[in-house]
Amino acid sequence: MRTSGNSGGRARRTTMAYAAGLAAVAVLSTACSASDDDSDSAGDSGGKITLHVGTFGTFGFDEKGANLYAAYEKSHPNIKIVEDNVQDGQKYWDTLKLRMSRNSGLADIQAIEVGYIAEATGPTMANKWVDMSKAKGADVNAFVDYKSKQATVPGTGQVIGLGTDIGPMAICYRKDYFKQAGLPDDADAVAKLWQGDWSKFLDVGADYKKKAPKGTSFTDSASGLFNAVLSSQPQQYSDDKGKLVYDTSPGVKTAWDLSVKAAEGGYTAKLRQFDEKGTWNAAIKNGKFATVACPAWMTGIIKDNAPADKGKWGIALPPQNGNWGGSFLGVPKSGKHVEEATELAAYLTAAAQQEKVFAVNGNTPSNKQALTATESAKIEYFGDTPAGKIYSTIAQGIKPAPIGANDGQVKTFVTDNGILDIEQRGTDPKKAWDNVQKLVDDKIEQ
Repeated sequence: MRTSGNSGGRARRTTMAYAAGLAAVAVLSTACSASDDDSDSAGDSGGKITLHVGTFGTFGFDEKGANLYAAYEKSHPNIKIVEDNVQDGQKYWDTLKLRMSRNSGLADIQAIEVGYIAEATGPTMANKWVDMSKAKGADVNAFVDYKSKQATVPGTGQVIGLGTDIGPMAICYRKDYFKQAGLPDDADAVAKLWQGDWSKFLDVGADYKKKAPKGTSFTDSASGLFNAVLSSQPQQYSDDKGKLVYDTSPGVKTAWDLSVKAAEGGYTAKLRQFDEKGTWNAAIKNGKFATVACPAWMTGIIKDNAPADKGKWGIALPPQNGNWGGSFLGVPKSGKHVEEATELAAYLTAAAQQEKVFAVNGNTPSNKQALTATESAKIEYFGDTPAGKIYSTIAQGIKPAPIGANDGQVKTFVTDNGILDIEQRGTDPKKAWDNVQKLVDDKIEQ
């Protein structure tokens, strides 16, 4: 699932707004908790055990065609599953941390986005999770090599979460708009336009602008471009020891410079991805842009928001391989039905289930068997586009960058307080970057 910060995996945050958001997370109880703190935490009724699954964004577990919850309930008649979903990944994580600190109000299963996995395995939270390496029905070796390593508590071997998806990053594009702009619409030909260099992506944008269909922009947002470019960089926000190096990171500089160029050059629709008002979602539905950086989970978001445009969207290889997003399922120790929750988490992340989710929602499996099985698969919404081949090809080229405990929060500052200010308010890039640094200095203890 999509990544954190402006994902999920999602309103601009000034320093005051961010602090206020942290103070207000408790109001999200119905979305991120099994029940109120002073009531039965499992919500059992009618002799059945109710298991709550806390998620953000779209995981696809209960999408039509996957129907994982219904299938599990059928084979486990004593279980009822309720998904507690929050679209904004940053609010989801803020709430989860608060409830973890109180050991109350948590769902039986909690999704963890990869941008926060280092914090989740850190000293403050690690001992609050069940060791999934010992969970009934779970095999932590079944996932791509780096997935379980990311969820392993340093020096202990404890694995706090089972992998759901990974986020191989492609480009989704409107085939009809490309054709109208005099550009190729075949996936292979499109990929060749920008192969090997993200700056070529903006070169294509310049060509698109010359003959762009009325009312459309080349891409949705500069922040989306930033995340896409950064996903392909060997160093991002932290070094291999988890220390923040965002202000000297070559990867961050490359992504920042290109996104600033896109914002100032009029290449974008000036949108904030996953905004709470639904403006970005509406722009997908109304066809306001021709491209979007498209990790595998993004295909489900496009499908859900623009069902009438089935067959109009294509998927092409990106300029460089990268991974944007991906998540885990963890089980808090404070849950009332830990054993049942771990069994459900193992089921939801097993190969057969990950294959079903890919088919209907496009989430690329982190389970190795499922990843192999989906190499020749297609996503119905995208027609004959060889989605499985494209995403598996990208996945094979992924070399994950180090992840630090503060990466997710820094990402939010960079995209929502830095790039978005440039894009929507015309803030000078140097001033915007200074604002990002001030937020990091004020809000993150280092």
